[in-house]
Amino acid sequence: MSDFNRRKILKSSAGIAAAASLGVGTAIFSPLANAQTLTYKPEKGAKLRVLRWSRFVQGDIDAYMANVKKFSEATGIEVRVDNEGWEDVRPKAAVAANTGAGPDIILSTNDDANLYPDKLLDVTDLAEYLGKKYGGWYTAGELFMRPDGKKWIGLPLGASGSLIVYRESMVKAAGFDKFPTTNDEFLKLYKALKDKGTPGGMALGNATGDSTWTNWLIWSFGGKLVDKNNKVVIDSPETLKALEYAKELYANFIPGTLSWLDPNNNKAFLDGQISITNNGISIYYAAKNSPDPKVKEMAADINHAVFPVGPVGVPTESHLFFNQMVMKYTKYPQAAKEFLRFMMERPQFDDWLKGAGGYVAQPLKAYEANPIWTVDPKNTPYRDSVKNLRPAGYEGKLGYASAGAAADFIIPNMVAEAASGSKSPKEAAERAQKRAERYYKV
Repeated sequence: MSDFNRRKILKSSAGIAAAASLGVGTAIFSPLANAQTLTYKPEKGAKLRVLRWSRFVQGDIDAYMANVKKFSEATGIEVRVDNEGWEDVRPKAAVAANTGAGPDIILSTNDDANLYPDKLLDVTDLAEYLGKKYGGWYTAGELFMRPDGKKWIGLPLGASGSLIVYRESMVKAAGFDKFPTTNDEFLKLYKALKDKGTPGGMALGNATGDSTWTNWLIWSFGGKLVDKNNKVVIDSPETLKALEYAKELYANFIPGTLSWLDPNNNKAFLDGQISITNNGISIYYAAKNSPDPKVKEMAADINHAVFPVGPVGVPTESHLFFNQMVMKYTKYPQAAKEFLRFMMERPQFDDWLKGAGGYVAQPLKAYEANPIWTVDPKNTPYRDSVKNLRPAGYEGKLGYASAGAAADFIIPNMVAEAASGSKSPKEAAERAQKRAERYYKV
């Protein structure tokens, strides 16, 4: 999508922005978009049910529900919001898609939408409206939600950045004045932290969010699940080098990471068991807002960094992407699209970004200017998570195969097997190759 001059957009749309964000049933394109009009007329007696992932940051759900209340007050539409863990949303969404009954709107992760694209409502008109009004969608968001380059099967919501979270004092005590920027130095840091009795650890269980570090690992050595033609190529010399590195890195992890799910490293870090991990901003947020003085004091010692650059020579960031899907079976498609429009407009979306404390990075370029990213410099590294995101299906095309392979945790399982020694790197890569080929059928 082409970029727009933001100043011109703001200037030309100043008179209609408030009406567009709060008005019921009607949304208006900016004059730069030829004054087109997008109208939604919620169905009489409409009621909506939303299924979304549970919060790791209390401010996220507080701000989200405040916006839901505003929508209901403005439209008279009752909205029920159910919160489930990430691991529970995926199967419930699949059941709803297959049975044709359940929530009207589902907020899920990564490219789950590609598991059942024909079960989702076409929201192309809404996506184009929002993109034109707010500076365009980041490329990763379009790849996830518009895999054919034409129809939008959902709306990007954002991403929770998977960055390095570390204790500054412990990293310095281990002999590092600045955070490592290469894989070799990163390994040296992990070894030094273990020697100091302040080890680190990253999730190697089927963690929807925190296992994304394994994508970084494989990509950083030049490995990939599939090539540009969707041919499975994970069993490669580059992957084997990454897995050998994983063995060395894992040797310095705190015990137990093979079974870690998304909450485990948060707890271990805040309990003082580990000095470094990968996570969203939720650890820092929890520390700052903790009623425990000792935990709150820890916040001053917490900092964030992007993952190091490996032998491939370029950043290879992998983050947890969030989507918004309207199920085709909904009885209230107009109301559902109006709800998403309302929630993505600046007054609501800005408040939600701030409420979440930087836990979710925006999918629309205009929201880079949200003050949450600059009010605290420790928040800033998370700002560009969607902008720098590589989809899990790299470097192939997104679709059923990429979604299925990601949902089956093929890459995390391969890394866990090789790192722990339960399989040799070659055996782990061969198994991953066979598993992936079941999805990527020629």
